[in-house]
Amino acid sequence: MRMVAVVLGGGTGQRLGAALPKQLLSLNGRSLLEHCVAAFCAAPGIDEVLVVMAAGYIDQVKAMLSGYQKVTAVLPGGVARSDSTRAALAALGSVSECGVLFHDAARPLVDQRIIASCVAALEKGHGAVGTAVPSSDTIVVVTDGVMTEVPPREKLWRCQTPQAFRLSVIRRAHELAAADPDYAPTDDCGVVLRYLPSVPVHIVPGSERNIKVTYPDDLAVAETFFLDHER
Repeated sequence: MRMVAVVLGGGTGQRLGAALPKQLLSLNGRSLLEHCVAAFCAAPGIDEVLVVMAAGYIDQVKAMLSGYQKVTAVLPGGVARSDSTRAALAALGSVSECGVLFHDAARPLVDQRIIASCVAALEKGHGAVGTAVPSSDTIVVVTDGVMTEVPPREKLWRCQTPQAFRLSVIRRAHELAAADPDYAPTDDCGVVLRYLPSVPVHIVPGSERNIKVTYPDDLAVAETFFLDHER
């Protein structure tokens, strides 16, 4: 089955407080976005890479990624993450069934083992696949500043990306979500869970290195992980 990776970089990264969108910030000489694209282009199981980028940076990103042969399009993103996902789905058009891996451009240290695990899960017949790591912390539910519940830690995992789907599954899930005015999805696996509950979401193990750069300190942590890996 043909596999398409979609690198989602449509946000502006306001929480990081940088002048540029965070996906264009540098990590060891390359942008976070380019690290992600390079990982998917190097993956034998990936046939094509689409990039969704914040409006105003399309030409810059096209030039940055011109040497990556698997990159077939750089698309303008939307206001919300779901808008960027839907832009990629629209770009895929009415193609026959394929696998689609959605990855946050703010996770520059995704590794080949995770990508291969997502591809293998789709090839085995899973319709939806999430990447996650078990939580080492106790998580509590808080309402109005008061702890109301302590869920069993062994059942709690932290979601990462890629999240991978058969195209027909994620397309249908987003069609249903788009028709619901009361729901603003921020996670593609969550869209499947809510609107296609009969489709199990299979989990593949993530990595503590596969961090998301959200705040300024996260970039320093990513740099440390990167340098440790290079040694």
